[in-house]
Amino acid sequence: MRRSPRRLLGALAAVTVAFTLFSSAPTAGAAQTAAGTAAPAARAAAAQPLATSTPVVFVHGYTGNASNWVTARSVFQLNGWSSSNLFAYEYNSYGNNITNAQGLATFVNDVKSRTGASKVAIVNHSMGGLVSQYYLKVLGGNTSVSHLASIAGANHGTTYAGACLIYTTCQQMYPGSSFIAQITAGDETPGDTKYATWYSACDGIILPYTSTKLSGATNNNVACQTHIGYLADTVVLGRIARFVAS
Repeated sequence: MRRSPRRLLGALAAVTVAFTLFSSAPTAGAAQTAAGTAAPAARAAAAQPLATSTPVVFVHGYTGNASNWVTARSVFQLNGWSSSNLFAYEYNSYGNNITNAQGLATFVNDVKSRTGASKVAIVNHSMGGLVSQYYLKVLGGNTSVSHLASIAGANHGTTYAGACLIYTTCQQMYPGSSFIAQITAGDETPGDTKYATWYSACDGIILPYTSTKLSGATNNNVACQTHIGYLADTVVLGRIARFVAS
């Protein structure tokens, strides 16, 4: 069946905007900056071997991948973590976030088995917030998670997802979706997990930017940081490392 030129152009524009603005990988230069900024925190964290032995699972955002966490991994290592306790979960950005959350559950169980840890910490970005929240709340993953740090998480949705509604994940990420309703109904921060979020009026992708905040979490308002800028922000990432070590 032939598609009209207008429909083809519309779909192409949506995909182009989504790819351009929802994903990015930090540069090597940013990772080097992390070493200089986070070094003092590394010395402080050296006295907390038990806290920094907690495995950390990083969960990327829409169209992201493990490379998004290059700077974060450097910062966490400078704050006392071994590279063998840092893991990045990858999922299908164009599939279904329920399936992605189920995959996260399997991934966490595998990390626990490999490390011998009873719990992991989760650090997510953007749509990774939805994947994480579904895992913790709907799938009962909070019993396996000591800390949840959400960086610019689309926890209550973002109207920017309107640019990619041809995909199920973006439909779920749009405010008012049944997926959003499910993860925000009742207690948004279940269990004994420690929850914290980082959000900024300069985000530009999470609209409204306060969507990231979770009721019952420690919600941190960052003065001005862009959505992708967080991934190379060694100051914020250092604070997150110290939160996870708390």
